[in-house]
Amino acid sequence: MKELLNKIQNGLIMMKDWKHTKLVLISFACFCTSFALTAGLSKAIKSYNLRKGVGGFESARAPEYAANLDSLLNEGEELSASDEASGGMSDASITYQTYRVKQGDMIGYIADKYDITTDTIISVNNIKSSRLIQVGQYLKIPSMPGIIYTVRKDGETPSTIAENYKVDAAQCASVNALALDTELKAGTSLFVPEAALDWMTRQEINGDLFHRPLHGRYWISSRYGWRDSPFNAAKRTFHGGLDMATSTGTPIYAALDGKVTTTGFNATYGNYVIITHHSGYKTLYGHMSQITCKKGNFVYTNTMIGRVGSTGMSTGPHLHFTVYKNGKSVNPSLVLN
Repeated sequence: MKELLNKIQNGLIMMKDWKHTKLVLISFACFCTSFALTAGLSKAIKSYNLRKGVGGFESARAPEYAANLDSLLNEGEELSASDEASGGMSDASITYQTYRVKQGDMIGYIADKYDITTDTIISVNNIKSSRLIQVGQYLKIPSMPGIIYTVRKDGETPSTIAENYKVDAAQCASVNALALDTELKAGTSLFVPEAALDWMTRQEINGDLFHRPLHGRYWISSRYGWRDSPFNAAKRTFHGGLDMATSTGTPIYAALDGKVTTTGFNATYGNYVIITHHSGYKTLYGHMSQITCKKGNFVYTNTMIGRVGSTGMSTGPHLHFTVYKNGKSVNPSLVLN
C-alpha cells in the first residue's frame, strides 16, 4: 500500500513539473515571436522615415550643379554678413500680441505673466489711470519691456533719446528701424526698449500722486460728477470736487507739495486756498473756517493750511476738495493715495 502511494505522489510531481515546463516553453515561444515582429516593424519604420527624410532636385543624368552650389554658398555668406552688419536687427525686432483682461486681473500680474514691466503696459496702451482697466478690455502686449516716447522737439535722435533714458542706443535705433543719428520731428512716437516712466507720471497713473488732505476721520458726503443740487431739488448740477464731511476745526493739509498761489473768500467756496503743483496740477480747498497759510508759502503734505468749516454755499461742516489738471477739473478719487 505504501509503495502505491509513493507512485501516485511521484506521478503528481511529474505532472506539476510538466505544467511548469509547458509554461516556460510557451513563454519562450511568445518572446521569439515578439522579437521577430519588433525587428520587422522597426525596419519598416526606419525605411518609412528614410523615405520622408529625402528631397531635392532629381535627374536621370549626372547633375551639373557646381555653379549653383557656389551661388548658394555665397548667398549664405552674404546673408550672414548682412546680419552681422545690422547688429542683429532681426533679433531686436518688436512684436505685439493682445490680452483680454479677466476678472481679478491687475496690471502688475499681467506684466509678470509676459515678463515685461507695468510701465510697458501703461505706456503702450496709453492708460491714464490704472484703476480704470475693465474686465473684457483688450491690451497690447509687446515682446519686450519699454515705453512709448513722443518726440518733444524737432531734431531729437534715437541716440539722444536713449541717452536721456539711460538705455542702449543701438537697440533703441534697431527696434524702430532707424539709424542712430536719424533726426525726428516733434510728435513722432517710438518704442524705447528697457525705458521706464518717470516717478511722477507713474504715481499719477497709479492714483498715488496726492495725499488725502484730511488726516483724521471723515466721510464722503458728495462725490465728483452730476448730482441733485443740495440747494435746489429741481436741478441737476455738476459737482467739480469731492466733499469730505467732518467736524468743524479739523486740520486740513496740502495734498501735494506746492506753492500757495491764492487765498481768499468768495460766495461759493467761502474761505478757500489754491495750491499750484508740478505738471500742471492745482488743488482747491473750500469752505474753511480758518486759513492758516499765506499766498507765496511753499507747503508740504505735512503743512496745515487751514481748518474745516461751513463758509460759503455749504449745508454743514466739510472740506470741498478739487483737483485741476491744466485748468480742467479731474476726479480726485482717481489720484488720491
